[in-house]
Amino acid sequence: MLNNAFRRPVSVDLAPEGRFCEWCGKPAVHQLTVIGGTRHNEGGFFCQACTEEFVRTVADSLCRGRAADTIAVSHV
Repeated sequence: MLNNAFRRPVSVDLAPEGRFCEWCGKPAVHQLTVIGGTRHNEGGFFCQACTEEFVRTVADSLCRGRAADTIAVSHV
């Protein structure tokens, strides 16, 4: 998933005024989009706190995926 032009798994843009966070309902400040992988182009609008949680969740899933790939390769 990290093989995009900017080496980032998530695109972060400003949310248009009047949008609300998809997780908590507070006013949204960011529009997030996953880049690459099975969830490519999925995302939504998030407040600051939920933005941080979303990015952590994506990063954690990438770490788990790389760890699984390393284990699979080491057993070959």
